[in-house]
Amino acid sequence: MSIVATKSGAPPRTSRVTRPSARPRRRGRQREAWIGLLFVAPALLLVAGVVFYPIAETFLMSFQNVNELAQPSGWAGLANYTALFGDGVFVHVLLQTLIWTVAVVGITTLVSIPVALALNLRFRGRRIARAVLIVPWAASLMINALIWRWILDGQYSILSSVLIDLHLIHQPVVWLGSAGLAFTCEIVVGILVSIPFTSLSLLAGLQAIPEDVYEAARLDGAGFWTTQLRITQPLLRPALTVTTLLNVIYVFNSFPIVWLLTQGAPAYHTDIIPTYLYTKAFTEDQFGQAAAMAVLTFLILLVFSLVYSRFTRDRSMGVTR
Repeated sequence: MSIVATKSGAPPRTSRVTRPSARPRRRGRQREAWIGLLFVAPALLLVAGVVFYPIAETFLMSFQNVNELAQPSGWAGLANYTALFGDGVFVHVLLQTLIWTVAVVGITTLVSIPVALALNLRFRGRRIARAVLIVPWAASLMINALIWRWILDGQYSILSSVLIDLHLIHQPVVWLGSAGLAFTCEIVVGILVSIPFTSLSLLAGLQAIPEDVYEAARLDGAGFWTTQLRITQPLLRPALTVTTLLNVIYVFNSFPIVWLLTQGAPAYHTDIIPTYLYTKAFTEDQFGQAAAMAVLTFLILLVFSLVYSRFTRDRSMGVTR
């Protein structure tokens, strides 16, 4: 409302100020939304075709009878799931996969935290050390697995030769010959392959912590361990949460390491779910059970991701309060 005075001394009269209508704004927002959707549409179509469509097909296949040519031939209900849980090998492989995932992710995280802390310090040659750490991660996982396959070879093992030269052993060791030793070697290789990614991710989290926080702690008389426990670890928790979640997904689904080292031998004792799934589908032609195994893997990782995210979020809220 605006006030306008008159010359005759009459009381001021008011005039209405016209406001712009809300309809043009709403139309502008709708237009922007449609334009944004138009730009995002190719990516959405790609994700739908590459990710969601195969998931839907696998889910349907897990409830169907599938012949040797991977063609559905009728509805099977829960028969594939019943046969899968009735298979003692699958139960053993599932437990083995959980052990593999917990061991690799847990030990990798424990090793990567001090590595990231060391690389975050100021010292001569720090850039070279970081570059050296990136090299194994930059190489293909298949290449890393093949290199370790030759390092652990029963006849031409480089590791056995070095240990013999150091007089630690007297004859070559068949590292991948027995079930227990082969599975332990797979875990060690999985840890060594995962350390570069985990260390670099945690290093990025450390770099994001403001230096002013450490300066204030030093002025208050905080020592090294107090600073690490009270400042570094709480502020590093978001990066650690994301890194752990990604590592669990990657390690649980890891195929090249186990397949190239042992292919599950001897007698499925070094198998994990991805390699056993491959054997079920393309060696035993049990595509229905393989699809059911894929669905169970998806559900296990989905439930873990939701529970882990909720748990870490509640802990973070408790710390901030």
